[in-house]
Amino acid sequence: MKESQDNTTHFGYKTVETDKKASMVADVFHSVAAKYDIMNDLMSFGIHRLWKRQTIACSGVRAGHKVLDLAGGTGDLTARFSELVGDKGQVVLGDINDSMLKVGREKLRDSGLVGNIEYVQMNAEMLPFDDNTFDVITIAFGLRNVTDKDKALRSMYRVLKPGGRLLVLEFSKTDNEALAKLYDMYSFTLLPAMGKLVANDSESYRYLAESIRMHPDQETLKSMMDEAGFEQTDYQNMTGGIVALHRGFKF
Repeated sequence: MKESQDNTTHFGYKTVETDKKASMVADVFHSVAAKYDIMNDLMSFGIHRLWKRQTIACSGVRAGHKVLDLAGGTGDLTARFSELVGDKGQVVLGDINDSMLKVGREKLRDSGLVGNIEYVQMNAEMLPFDDNTFDVITIAFGLRNVTDKDKALRSMYRVLKPGGRLLVLEFSKTDNEALAKLYDMYSFTLLPAMGKLVANDSESYRYLAESIRMHPDQETLKSMMDEAGFEQTDYQNMTGGIVALHRGFKF
């Protein structure tokens, strides 16, 4: 019998049973975790560092804040937030994938960042925190892998303090036709080949390319944040709209 629409979701371009997506995404990130940082630099030609720097600049994080770096992976944002919040603040590096969390923990501890960082394995749809806990929440290149994005956004809103802000850094849609064609060629030809060469895994990187195409565009994600309760939502495009940084506040 064919699954009803309510019981299916997208895994890249495939339609899969909703309750199986999380484990399928987990398999992808178990596979790529060890080479994740290297592949990030190669895939983006290092530009991901500029995207993340802009996210930090827009976060308003300061000394004493409590920050949730959701889907924080190997901890690029967490490292900088740890420095900004200082001894009286706290950063929670949260990720659903234990392999990514392990890589992030080892990297940050090797960098000497230990005092104000907590590591928690969690599902973005059901955040294990009290209401009004965090001053700032970030999710960078993670929302597109969440099964129920609306539920996750509502969960983020719940645990954010009044006056706090959410920042969503994610691949998005370019309206430049020439750039779109070039990006498609890169995503579906060079990216899987690079994944095969560096990480010995072309299929995971093919999924990642497909997941980018299936992610809501800028205006749709903005509307989803509005529906979740966020106010003064806006976004800025970077690199021609290949990436967008969305921001919303809880009042």
